[in-house]
Amino acid sequence: MFLGAAALLSAGAVYTTQQWAQAQLDQAAQTAAAGRAAAPAAVQVLVASRALPAGTILKPADIRWQQWPADASTAGYLTSAASSPAKLAGAVARADLVAGEPLTTQRVVQPGERGFLAAVLKPGYRAVTINVSASTGVAGFIFPGDRVDLVLSRQLGAEQKRYVSETVLTDVRVVGIDQRSSNPKGEVLVPQTATLEVSPKQAEIVTLVTELGKLSLSLRSLATPGEPGLPQHAVTRTWDSEATQGGAPRVTPVAASAATAPARAPRRAAAPAVEVIRGSTSNLGAAS
Repeated sequence: MFLGAAALLSAGAVYTTQQWAQAQLDQAAQTAAAGRAAAPAAVQVLVASRALPAGTILKPADIRWQQWPADASTAGYLTSAASSPAKLAGAVARADLVAGEPLTTQRVVQPGERGFLAAVLKPGYRAVTINVSASTGVAGFIFPGDRVDLVLSRQLGAEQKRYVSETVLTDVRVVGIDQRSSNPKGEVLVPQTATLEVSPKQAEIVTLVTELGKLSLSLRSLATPGEPGLPQHAVTRTWDSEATQGGAPRVTPVAASAATAPARAPRRAAAPAVEVIRGSTSNLGAAS
């Protein structure tokens, strides 16, 4: 009987120990779960994926999401709760941004906001607008941020009409099409106006040439943003005679002077000379 009671007590002690150990494990698990629930979750903020100079028109590839501790201040940051890369397409950096720097409402200005166009322009530059059409505006395939050449076509001469086409500005940045400074969907829309970023001198040139003839935009390749040795104001021209055989031939100054010079009277041949000797003197005269 004594042995049976001892076995019974031993089994009870083991059971009690197991129950206590299980209770401790459950309590530890609950405490850990509560700690995890209480820990603040990280948030996502938009940061620059590369160095962005002031005036850069943002594209989705220029920004990315970055994990940000929730206990850190995100005042003014563009977070996943209210923004996205697609919504920022076409926005402009107000100041220089380094790679990984968070975007804020103070560093980025959205299209339509006050001061947007001024933020797009580089320091010292101006914005001028010209009228375009389907033919002069590359059929709507020009978008803000593209670079173009400005070509003037005009007529010269009143009596003898001549036509000439001149590239008056090169490598000019387009900052707006109509009243849009961005086109996130990439829609091909036939524009009516184009706004260009130019220097003060170039602004005077554009204002003048709009009165001289028809202006057209020539789209430049993104792979070749500039050509060595070709400044932004370099006038190159093509005459009508160079473009078609129907144009009047160009007359060089030498040929023109030769054609307009009065004809000279033909020179008479010199008469044969005869020497007359009289004594010690001699006279030279023309033969009769």
